[in-house]
This record gives sequence, structure tokens and C-alpha cells, in this order.
Amino acid sequence: MVLIAPPLYLMLDLAVVGRLGGAELAALAVATLVLAIISTQLTFLAYGTTARSARAFGAGDRPAAVREGVQASWIALGAGTAIIGVVYPLAPAIMRGLVPDAQVAADAASWLRIAVFGVPLILLSMAGNGWMRGVQEARRPVLYVTVGLAVSAVLCVLLVHGLAGVPQLGLPGSAVSNLVGQGLTGAAFLVHVIRESGSRGSRTAGVRPDWPVMRAQLTMARDLILRSASFQICFLSAAAVAARFGVAQVAAHQLVLQLWEFIALLLDSLAIAAQQLVGAALGAGAFAAAKTDARRATVLSLGLAGLLAVVFASGVSLIPRIFTDDPAILDAARTPWWFLVAMLPVAGVVFALDGVLLGAGDVAYLRTATLIGALCGFLPFIWLSLIFDWGLAGIWTGLLVFMGTRLAAVVWRVRSGSWLR
Repeated sequence: MVLIAPPLYLMLDLAVVGRLGGAELAALAVATLVLAIISTQLTFLAYGTTARSARAFGAGDRPAAVREGVQASWIALGAGTAIIGVVYPLAPAIMRGLVPDAQVAADAASWLRIAVFGVPLILLSMAGNGWMRGVQEARRPVLYVTVGLAVSAVLCVLLVHGLAGVPQLGLPGSAVSNLVGQGLTGAAFLVHVIRESGSRGSRTAGVRPDWPVMRAQLTMARDLILRSASFQICFLSAAAVAARFGVAQVAAHQLVLQLWEFIALLLDSLAIAAQQLVGAALGAGAFAAAKTDARRATVLSLGLAGLLAVVFASGVSLIPRIFTDDPAILDAARTPWWFLVAMLPVAGVVFALDGVLLGAGDVAYLRTATLIGALCGFLPFIWLSLIFDWGLAGIWTGLLVFMGTRLAAVVWRVRSGSWLR
């Protein structure tokens, strides 16, 4: 639930803003992509912290697991503040470079300049969710994220369309609602980690920066950042190329891509369970249990992915209409839709085994495998699509090749057994 809640809200956001028109939907799509790329570079605050805290928890050292959360929160605050300082002044230039339509670029920049203030809050939530997953505390993160997103969802409808006497803000209302919800969630995670660290010793010592722990986290972060940066560069390039095909094309591309990201995070919820269990098992030296957990997670994830493939194949004419009634966007969305359906079984295996290897701390291998797939498979197809006018079919063929490359890499690694250490 924690992982899929943000994309669920973004899909509501797309549906609400999509009623304003195709240009507003395109602006929101590009702006949310940029924000996602920025925050995704720091997903080590969730995934890396989960792996490290799960190892400590499996070894019976809960205070050490909590320390991982405290230090990750310091990194989140520092990195988030720095990102605001860079992105806020550069937002107009970033959007002009991505979107040829001047009005769409201006609207996207306005949205991003508001939403970027939520980045430290997003990162705090990642850090909090990470260490709490590591100690297998599942209920509080769900509560924190659900409350924040529920408030955001209500505010989005009210502020974008000016309902119930609330001033109509249009597209900026979406960014404001994001910011409020992220503030509630981030504050809840921060208060909880402070209380938890205080209960394990001196409150002052409990929240003090611990540079050796932060250095160890940042060492793991290097590989995770390179891994995520490789495919985020591809997604950014894909958006830029899709924008060259027209407003309807980029809106359709981002609409289907948002659904893909929702599905990816839904499958990641099983991968995270595998990460927790594998990390704890390896921390306790239980290698046979780790292999069993890996196998079960893969079977469950593949089954869920197959079910989702059936749902999305059946809903090709219905689901896109939830987000827009623009005929041009609906027509353009049909091409990437079938690529989405075809990728789902592949994704079911890839994401599960990603979780297994992350739980084992095998991030250097994941980094290399992802870089090869992104730079040798996905990225070339994106730019060849622009050169040869392949349209969205070319872009999504690149994504399919990327996923196939990752599938081969993670299956081979898990079968080799070299991650059992």
C-alpha cells in the first residue's frame, strides 16, 4: 500500500487535471516526470535503508536498525534542501528544453516550482518507510502515507476546479495539494523516528548525525543512484522525444507511463517483502530460508503480473477514458498500451528478483546490469524513434528491450547463488 499510494494519487491527479484540457494534462505529465526523476535518484533512502536495517534487525540489533533511519533522515533533509536550491530557479529552462510548446512549458514550470518544495518531505518519507520496512513494521507507514494522500486527493479536486467555495487555482492547485499531503506524511515519519531513537537512549544522542553510518549509506547509494539514473535518463529522453511528436503524443505517452509506474510499484510491494525477508534471513545466516523466500516472491509476483496483464488487455478501451476524454490522446495511447500489457509478465519476475538481490546487498551487480540494459537497449531506440519517425512504438520497443535485458541478468544472477553471503 505504501508503494502504490503515490502513483494512485498521481493517477487521480491526471484524471482531475485532464478535465482542464490536453495542454494542461501534457504540462502536468512532463512536470511530474521531472519531479519523479529528481526524487527517484534518492530511492536508496528507501531501498538501501531497508537492506541495511533488515540486516541489523535479522542479527537482533534493533537500535542499529533505527540508527539507519535517523541517518537516512539527515541525508533526506540535506539533499532535499539542495534540490530546491537548484531546481526552483532552473525550472523554466528545464521545461523549455523538454517541451517545444511555450505555453505547456510555462505551465509545467509553474507547477514544478511549487511542487519542488515537497522534495525534502518525499525523501523523509522514503527514509522512514525504508527503516520501518527493515524492522518489519508495516502498519504505521501505511497509515502515514494514506492520511497524507487522502488529504491531497480531496484538496486536488477542490483547488483545481474551485469546488465547495474554494478558489479555483487550476493546474497550480494540483501542486499545492501535493505539497500539503507530502508535508503531513513527511512530518509523521520524522516525529516517529525521533521518538523511536529517544526510546533507545539519550534523545540528543539518538538523533545526532553519525558520519560513519552516513558514509556507509552513501557508499551503497552510489550504486543505487547510478542504477536509477540510467533508466531515468531514458525516461526523460523518451518524454523529450514524445513531445516532438505533438502534445497528444506526449500526453498519451506519459499517461500510459504513469500506469506502468503504478504497476511497477504494485509489483515492487512484493519485491519489498522479499527484500525484507531475504535481508533478515541473510543477517541471521539462514541461506536456505533466503532461497525459499526468493522463490516464493517470484511465483507470487509473476502470478500478480499475469492477472494485471489480463485486466489491462481487457480494459484497453475503458481505462484510458478515466483520465481524459480527448480523442487525440485516446487514439495515441493505444500504441503504448499493448507494449505495457506485453511487459507485465517480464516485470513480474524482474521486480521480484530485484528485491531479492537488493535484500542481499548485491547493488553493484544491479547497477551494472541496469546500465547495460538502459544505455545499450532503451536509449538507442528512443533516439532512433526520433530520427526515423517511429513514434511511440519505437520508444516503447526500447522499454521492452530494456526489461528483457534486465530479466536475463537477474535470473542468471539468482541462479548462480553468488548473492548468498
